[in-house]
Amino acid sequence: MASHYKSFFGSEEPHFLESCSLCRKHIGLNSDIFMYRGDKAFCSKECREEQIESDEAKERSWRLSSRSLRKKSSEAAKDSAAGKTVRTGTLVVA
Repeated sequence: MASHYKSFFGSEEPHFLESCSLCRKHIGLNSDIFMYRGDKAFCSKECREEQIESDEAKERSWRLSSRSLRKKSSEAAKDSAAGKTVRTGTLVVA
């Protein structure tokens, strides 16, 4: 099927509004489109909510790992300041 956006954009590639960003289901010309973050189209509220929940879980995970790295860095700085020898880096054993 030819893209119904081809006449607007002059391109053979499918337009991002033609299929759901999550389930890849085709979104018809007169169908509702549920948008997220301005550039992601979804076929339903459920697909959009699933993507939002997934993104929020990734952000929480990133924040936790970032916080953990800052804590380790802070502890190493305290140990170094207390006169303890702290070596950081990567050890490769062959």
